[in-house]
Parts: sequence; structure tokens; C-alpha cells
Amino acid sequence: MLADDVACNPRNHFPATVYNNAGRYLELYGKNVEVDYRGYEVTVENFIRLLTGRVDNNVPRSKRLLTDDRSNILVYMTGHGGDEFLKFQDFEEMSSYDLGDAFAQMWEKKRYHEILFMIDTCQASSMYKRIESPNIVSTASSLTGESSYSHHVDPEIGVAVIDRFTYYNLETLERLERGDKSTIRNLFDTYDKNLMHSTPGFREDLFSRSLDQTLVTDFFGAVQTIEFTDSGYNLKMPINL
Repeated sequence: MLADDVACNPRNHFPATVYNNAGRYLELYGKNVEVDYRGYEVTVENFIRLLTGRVDNNVPRSKRLLTDDRSNILVYMTGHGGDEFLKFQDFEEMSSYDLGDAFAQMWEKKRYHEILFMIDTCQASSMYKRIESPNIVSTASSLTGESSYSHHVDPEIGVAVIDRFTYYNLETLERLERGDKSTIRNLFDTYDKNLMHSTPGFREDLFSRSLDQTLVTDFFGAVQTIEFTDSGYNLKMPINL
């Protein structure tokens, strides 16, 4: 979901591209990026419907979250917010109660196995206060009462291009290689309050696994190796008497 089509915004001097820094080393809006909800489609109602599966029959598969009780889901939210709310389109807000209720519905409807919830906004940790569903680990860019900050400005477009929490997460994730065994604990340990200018928040009491045993690639795209073979396998089916 992208509330603003930054790649095609008239203020963007580099059309159809989005970079993570002013040096334009890493292009984030590549050919493999698919935006299913954009502009005024990005509403609190549509976000909750997407999570909970409460969509109309005419909604295409590309706009549905096709998950089940074996699915690991990454929910990454960023934008302007405050104490227990996140703004959508500058005219409506999603509250921590809305989010907690959506995750509760997902658990009841068996729509996830585990969730990694990450949020980058002011007073970000307040957004996971009302989550009570199991198997959810959360991290936030700042504690309640703290602001979150942008990383730097690109003078050619005159605005900040990325926030500090997102910038340093991306810096770590871009170093991961195929088959990487880095854990969620390793990722959280990279967070430096001095670099982020705010205190990152964590919540793991609802999560059943140890973060030291939970791989980053359980939630972020992993590359799997597929081996082709010309030979077959004899499968013996168990006989139920």
C-alpha cells in the first residue's frame, strides 16, 4: 500500500524511481515492485479489510491477503502518527485499538502463523499497546512520548527521502545473503539509539519462539533453492486400519 505515488509525483526530478538516499545508490521502485493499493485506495477500512479478509467478492486476488494458519506475515507501517494512532491520507487515523482488533480477527480466522509488526512514526511503540493475539513480535522506531526523525534531505527534490528507523533497517537487510542465518534478535541488536535519535521499542511477550532462533528470512523475502531431477520417488502411503 502506497498512500502517495512518489515515483510519479511532479516534485520527483527522477520519474518512475524512488531512492533510499540522496546519492541514489539503491533504487527501491524496481521492476519487481507491485503496488496493489495506491492513492485514495489506501484507507483504514481497506487496510483492515485486507488483513481480516473481509473483502467484496469482486475484489481481485492481487488485492487480497491470501494467507492461512501456516503463513508468516510482515506488517510494516510508516507515516505520521502520535500516541496510539497513525494517520492515513491526513484525514483519518488508525488507532491502536483498530490494529489490535484486526490482528485478533486474523488469529480467530486462522489467517497467520506468526506476525512481525514494525512501525516507523512518532510515539510508535504506543501502536502495539492493544495487541493481545499470540505469535506476534513487534518493534517500533520510538517510545511513547518520543518523536521519530528523518535521515537526510535530498536537495534536488527538497524533502527528506527516508526516515532513520527505515534507513538503518534497510542498511542491515541489504547485507543479507542467500541462506543467511541472521535472527530477529540480530536485527534488533543493530538498532542504535544514537543513530536513530530515538529509543527503539520492542515487544516479544506474545511471541512463542525465541528471537534467537527466529530467522529474519522467516518474514523478509527468502530465496529458496530448487533442485530438478529426472528420477522419481516411491511414496508409500500409510494404511489406515
